[in-house]
Amino acid sequence: MFMKKMPVRGGFLPVSPAFNACREMLLDNHASFLYPVPMSRILVVDDEPDIRSLLEYNLKKAGYRVSSAADGEDALSILRTGNIDLIILDLMLPGLNGLEICQIIRQNPKMRDIPVIMLTARGEEEDRVRGLETGADDYLTKPFSPRELMARVKAVLRRSLERGSAHGLITLGELSINKDTVEVRKKDRLLQLSATEFRLLTYLAERKGRVFSREQLLDAVWEDDRAVEPRTVDVHIRRLRMEIEDDPAQPSYVKTRRGTGYYVDSGDDSRTK
Repeated sequence: MFMKKMPVRGGFLPVSPAFNACREMLLDNHASFLYPVPMSRILVVDDEPDIRSLLEYNLKKAGYRVSSAADGEDALSILRTGNIDLIILDLMLPGLNGLEICQIIRQNPKMRDIPVIMLTARGEEEDRVRGLETGADDYLTKPFSPRELMARVKAVLRRSLERGSAHGLITLGELSINKDTVEVRKKDRLLQLSATEFRLLTYLAERKGRVFSREQLLDAVWEDDRAVEPRTVDVHIRRLRMEIEDDPAQPSYVKTRRGTGYYVDSGDDSRTK
């Protein structure tokens, strides 16, 4: 049998065709398995087309889903869909400015928990303090480093998720998962989930965007119940979709990554650009 050689320190290591096949399989799946994609939706609000394009490019490259608006009215219209996880908001906008938009968001019960990063050319201390006092979670001045902005986005989203979980309430698009009362509602309608379906949905929702295999979900949700077969996960996913999805055949929340496993998304893609 012909053996390839792989260079290593001090010489070469023989590599079998079987090794190469496994390596190729891992490389094919590395984006979804080894490096889970952050599925959060981010709204970019800036009246400068070049800035919007730059932000959209870097956010999409990092795996986020992006909607954009050039003014406050368009931004609020998108926010009313309930499918935004974070806002990058310019301070100087035509019509409603960034501070006014932030105030509206914080006064609206359905929007007030959405984190806001203010991005503006106004870097004076007074402006930063006003932005943070109005309700912004972070503040970055132009010109900015895309790498630093991506790091701040990731940190703010992580804090937002931790804050929501700590309060026992997880919001996922039109779904509201209450860990304290063990209830799931969709548009204020109480859904009838079994205890296992609730644990399964909660586990995935708290790790939105991460892909889990059947075996990983069995370990996490069923724990020590060794009699459960991996295909049991598929049955519960199917039942869960029947309850939470508008169209279980085309799921918007609990999705399948072929050959890898399941993950939770945040809802309708109609506002994604």
